Amino acid sequence: MTDLQDVIDAIDTLKPIPPVATQILVLAEDINSSLTEIADLILHDPTITANVLRMCNSAYFGLARKVESVQDAVALLGLDRIIELVLMDSLSDNFIDEHQGYGLGEGELWRHSVLSAHVAQTLVNHHGISSNKHLVFTAALVKDIGKLILGRYVAFSLEKINILVDSRGYSFNEAEKEVIGMNHEELGALMAKKWRFGEKLIYIIQNHHLSDESARVDTETVLVYLADIVCMMMGMSTGVDGLAYRFYSDVLKRMQLTENDLQQVIVETSEKRGKIESLLNLV
Repeated sequence: MTDLQDVIDAIDTLKPIPPVATQILVLAEDINSSLTEIADLILHDPTITANVLRMCNSAYFGLARKVESVQDAVALLGLDRIIELVLMDSLSDNFIDEHQGYGLGEGELWRHSVLSAHVAQTLVNHHGISSNKHLVFTAALVKDIGKLILGRYVAFSLEKINILVDSRGYSFNEAEKEVIGMNHEELGALMAKKWRFGEKLIYIIQNHHLSDESARVDTETVLVYLADIVCMMMGMSTGVDGLAYRFYSDVLKRMQLTENDLQQVIVETSEKRGKIESLLNLV
């Protein structure tokens, strides 16, 4: 079994998340937070402000006039979209590398994460589900942060992991836990704690495959799980583990969703996938 302290120590090799992004993550989790508070955080970080303005003035948005301030950007695009851009800009650096253990080439984990976040947002927006949409988008975006570190250990243990998956009916995260001593959900939660994410966001990261039955009644965690399932169904940069997770059909009933609803989300995501892909090139 791998020395788990080595795994945990490897967290420090990643680029730290900007403090302003961490603060936004915490505020986005709080349904009582003010949108003005979030806008003020963005305004006080010149690097993030510059990047947001660059993205807003790109051909992707095709705005009729040049955006010259965060206030302009919020007025034209809405604060929801600006928060998404800030989080994507702040988090992308660690995700864009190749992750060999999971069979993901350069940029593929980031592509999956962004597409998953948009699928989660579609579930919230189009199916009347009462939820904190900032939290759901963010959680879907960062749910796989544990893979940033664990991938190198999975690469050395993949044969043993696959034996458990193929021959003994383990899910991939169960096999990770058995062989390495920790799965990417658990490591992701440790990383989120180290980076001072909010408690609910940490919970979703730790339970986004719904291995713990109690997570199957938590609305935000289930939405992130279903977004991941939709991405796997569409083959969106899922890697070697993409088909080795369990599908809990009972959560659809609890969320008052049907398999036809998931198919509708797939159709909607397919229609705007090209636009989402072009957004990836801006960060």
